[in-house]
Amino acid sequence: MSDALPLVKDPIAEARRHWQEHGWGDAADGMAAVTALMRTQQILLGRIEAVLKPHGLSFARYELLALLSFTRNGSLPMAKASARLQVHPTSVTSAVNRLERAGLVRRVAHPTDGRATLVQISSEGREAVLAATMDLNAEVFTQTGFTGEEVGGLIETLGQFRRQAGDFDENARLDYE
Repeated sequence: MSDALPLVKDPIAEARRHWQEHGWGDAADGMAAVTALMRTQQILLGRIEAVLKPHGLSFARYELLALLSFTRNGSLPMAKASARLQVHPTSVTSAVNRLERAGLVRRVAHPTDGRATLVQISSEGREAVLAATMDLNAEVFTQTGFTGEEVGGLIETLGQFRRQAGDFDENARLDYE
């Protein structure tokens, strides 16, 4: 969290007002909503990163460890990890490199596909992700700053947006391994 004093005026509301004054009233609410979502993401990510820092993790590395911890064998092909996390393969490679240096994951040969490499969580990785998850649950996920009703509404609204944007297809086959 920032140590700066809060602003006296909401800069997004002020930008919305300027949008309207400049004749862009039909876009003002959309601009304000998108900008507010982006600022909210920055605030939440800052809180998450502060909790993860003592664990030596970034949110990207935490997400990869959490994903691996949820799989049946604690491993996934790197390409599938990239798809599940919805990030570019080079981002997964970078995260794996850092986690591997920390002893939290290892690369292993795929047992049936000689072209693929699996990323596998180590016992130290399982301990790290569990400890980080406990802290995130206590300090962020149960204290989001939203009421329970608001959280439910956000899950529904943002889920619907993501579905309509093609982020996921509930009718597609679920294949985490």
